[in-house]
Amino acid sequence: MSKIEIYSGDITTLKVDAIVNAANTTLLGGGGVDGAIHRVAGPGLVGECRTLNGCPIGKAKITSAYNLPCKFVIHAVGPVWKGGDFGEEPLLSSAYKNPIRIASNIKLKSIAFPNISTGIYGFPRELAARIAISAVRQALREAKTIEKVIFCIFDEENLHIYNQELGIA
Repeated sequence: MSKIEIYSGDITTLKVDAIVNAANTTLLGGGGVDGAIHRVAGPGLVGECRTLNGCPIGKAKITSAYNLPCKFVIHAVGPVWKGGDFGEEPLLSSAYKNPIRIASNIKLKSIAFPNISTGIYGFPRELAARIAISAVRQALREAKTIEKVIFCIFDEENLHIYNQELGIA
């Protein structure tokens, strides 16, 4: 049985098998968690990402972790919120499910997620948390090797939302 945990802090410090990057479609770095992951990982990460030819919204691709303490970075592309009438919810769900599938396929045991699409992409935080938790739980039913999923929360508002959604608060 997989365990879901919450960690309040910096995802670039976690010693897990894989961290998920809230990437853009180019995979070449950006702001927020994406920029932080690229900065800590070093230039090798962007070099490898250049060979991947981007990634569609809702999908994910894996790279080495370079200078990060984890083994791999799984780059997941979430949707930009456009009001909810453009398939944003299933795309966000896929951005959480696909990294778990990738991790399970290579027999990883632990994975950490940031809050995908809730920063500059503007996804409503409460809705995003419900989708993230539901998607992870669904994906874990098939992911036999995953023992631990961490939702890595960087801010107090999201921490409160995730604690509430998981029944911790």
